Amino acid sequence: MTSSLPDLVSAAYRDRALLSQEEHRLAVFSAVAGLDDGSLRVAEKTPQGWVTHAWLKEAILLYFSLAEMRTYEVGPFEFHDRIPLKKDLARAGVRVVPPGVVRYGAHVEPGAVVMPGFVNIGARVGAGTMVDTWATVGSCAQVGKQVHLSGGVGLGGVLEPPSASPVIVEDGAFLGSRAVVVEGVLVEEEAVLAANTVLTSSTRIIDVTGSSPREWKGRVPARSVVIPGSVPKEFPAGTFGVPCALVIGTRTASTDRKTSLNQALRDFSVPV
Repeated sequence: MTSSLPDLVSAAYRDRALLSQEEHRLAVFSAVAGLDDGSLRVAEKTPQGWVTHAWLKEAILLYFSLAEMRTYEVGPFEFHDRIPLKKDLARAGVRVVPPGVVRYGAHVEPGAVVMPGFVNIGARVGAGTMVDTWATVGSCAQVGKQVHLSGGVGLGGVLEPPSASPVIVEDGAFLGSRAVVVEGVLVEEEAVLAANTVLTSSTRIIDVTGSSPREWKGRVPARSVVIPGSVPKEFPAGTFGVPCALVIGTRTASTDRKTSLNQALRDFSVPV
């Protein structure tokens, strides 16, 4: 019985000596090709929540060791790397503005725009999404449709361990300038992050809209409007403020995405 693609990749990840066998090498290359053309994705949303396919992360890690260092010339630019640049952008219906970079093994859906930013291998960017100037979509990050990543936004890459959830930004979200989301944090649909909001897996995300606070870690609830904040913490040297994120409201559910975003910014004076 022929082994499946995931089985071949995972076996080689456990025992790198198997990469000397053609079927295991081809499995790795096929997996990365699937990520590139969009037929495969590192994580997908199911009725039970987001599911991470660890074997595809394993394929990426193996690909780094199999791919050869090469020199690539693109007009006046020269690159020397193991991972080539993504090709056939016009056929894919994707706009990439020089010197924006999308690496092979990332998938960008039609209508997305990548300004002079960076989309790394394993990442997925949804249709109609804007990756603005100097924004970074890290390895395996999953960005939904009609998302706006403002200038300098950083979505961290999560490759190891392979079972770890990647950074996920769901449909319709808006991330303000220099917002940073790392360590597998989930930003749910149509949420708004103000400029300079930093979210890690341990960042306290506190809803301050009610009579008593509610708190999450690793997840921004759908349609939340979030700003940077701080909470007091005792140290040997005294009490100091440590970063947190504050949910100060929600986008209006009765309006469309664009109107709701503008209203949220007006109502809560959120900097972007």
